[in-house]
Amino acid sequence: MSIDFLITAFFTLFVIIDPIGLTPLFVAMTQGMSARQRRAIGLRACVVAVGILCAFSFFGEALLGFVGISMHAFRIAGGILLFLTALDMLFQRRTKRRADQAEEAEEEHDHHDPSVFPLAIPLIAGPGSIATIILLTGQTEGIIGFLSVLGVMLCVIGIMLLLFLTGGVIERALGRTGIEVVTRLLGMLLAALSVQFVLDGLKGFGLAG
Repeated sequence: MSIDFLITAFFTLFVIIDPIGLTPLFVAMTQGMSARQRRAIGLRACVVAVGILCAFSFFGEALLGFVGISMHAFRIAGGILLFLTALDMLFQRRTKRRADQAEEAEEEHDHHDPSVFPLAIPLIAGPGSIATIILLTGQTEGIIGFLSVLGVMLCVIGIMLLLFLTGGVIERALGRTGIEVVTRLLGMLLAALSVQFVLDGLKGFGLAG
C-alpha cells in the first residue's frame, strides 16, 4: 500500500464528504441549540455515517458481483458520478441542494434530530461517498490495504467532527466568500480525479493505454 494511494484516497474522500461545505449547514441546522446538544448531534451523525460507509466497504463489492457488475464498470460509473459532483461544487449547485434538503427536513419535523437525516444520510454518507469507498477498497489488496482505506475514512470523518464542534468559529473566520472559494478549488481537483477514475476503468477493459 503506497503513500501516494493513501494521499489520493484521503483527498478524494475529503472532497466528496466535504467537511468544509457541510459545517455551515450543521451550524444552521443546530441554530439555537446548546453546545452540549450540538456536540451530541455532531457525534451521532458522524458515528452513523461511519457505520454506513463501513458496511458498504465490507459488502459493496460483493453486492456488485451479485448483480453482475464488474469493478471496472463501477469505476467508470463512479468516476462519472464524481465528475457530476465536481460540476455541482464548481457552480454551487451542490450547496443549494444540500440547503434545500436541510430545509425540507426541518419543515417535516418540528422537533427533529438532524443527526441521522439529513446529516448522516444523505449529506455525509451519500451516493458519492458510498461509491467512493467502494471504489477505493476495490483497489486495495489484502487486509492491510483494506484497513488503511477505512483508517483514511475515519480520519476524514474525524476532521468533520472537529469542524462541527468548532463550526461557529470557522464559519466566522472564513465567511461565505471564503467557503465558496475553497469549495470551488476542491471541485476543480475532484474533476481531475474523477477523470482518472474513468481512465482506470477504461484501462481495465483494454480501451485506454
